[in-house]
Amino acid sequence: MNGIILINKDKNITSRDVVNEVSKILNIKKIGHTGTLDPIASGVLVLCLGKYTKLVDVITGYDKEYYATCLLGIETDTLDITGNIIKTDDKIISKEKIIDVLNSFVGSYEQEVPKYSAIKINGKKLYEYARQNIDIALPKRKVEIKNIKLDKYRILDNNVEFSFYVTVSKGTYIRSLIKDIALRLNTVGTMSDLIRIRQGNFKLDECCNISDIRNNNYKLIKINDIFDYKIIELDDDNLKKVTNGCKILDIYNEDFIMFSSNNIIKYIYKKDGKYLIPFKMNLDGENN
Repeated sequence: MNGIILINKDKNITSRDVVNEVSKILNIKKIGHTGTLDPIASGVLVLCLGKYTKLVDVITGYDKEYYATCLLGIETDTLDITGNIIKTDDKIISKEKIIDVLNSFVGSYEQEVPKYSAIKINGKKLYEYARQNIDIALPKRKVEIKNIKLDKYRILDNNVEFSFYVTVSKGTYIRSLIKDIALRLNTVGTMSDLIRIRQGNFKLDECCNISDIRNNNYKLIKINDIFDYKIIELDDDNLKKVTNGCKILDIYNEDFIMFSSNNIIKYIYKKDGKYLIPFKMNLDGENN
């Protein structure tokens, strides 16, 4: 089985749990996802099956859109509501101030990776250091906030909670973004809920759940539904060249070309000067 399945991940399970369950239901070993969702989070989880696992790195790089909720006045060690409270504050921040600060994040900035994450330092995951109470310098990396907009604002007892839409680049931690938003508000905050509503062109309303997989009620997405690249059916001469991974002269003037054989798209080539060279190969047909 080669293709993509879109899952709406439930809360309180890991992304790996989803992969393992779908692998068991469909009896397929070659399967991977394109971006971890924390257990507290729900929403779009893209699963690549069979030969489509070759596309994981491409899809992982797509922009992601989230609906996030922040509870101000509390900071936890995990930066979400499931962690241990380490700081509190009783400031009531106005809606107008929150809008101003959210708008200030549009663009690129250096974001610190959460200590409870799977990023490896010296061959060891950060959360392993954290669980052993070992202090280690947390890495930073440049991320881009492409769009951010306040949706809901409410006062709960002595705390403010607000929800917002945000579109981000690959590698952005929403937990860290919320911590940074709270810092600019001169307070503390933690993530109380998170929904991934889009990854690239894959949207939440297109997703199925695990019970749908069990009932064989799901769509297997194929490559022509993923990319809008030009499709060329290979003639006998070019079929041999492409099958062997040879570069070919670019006569199409496209950045990417999808080549098909017997109307099955199997190869993606990309532009390299006056030639096209292999990008992703053997994407469909029989599994090997």
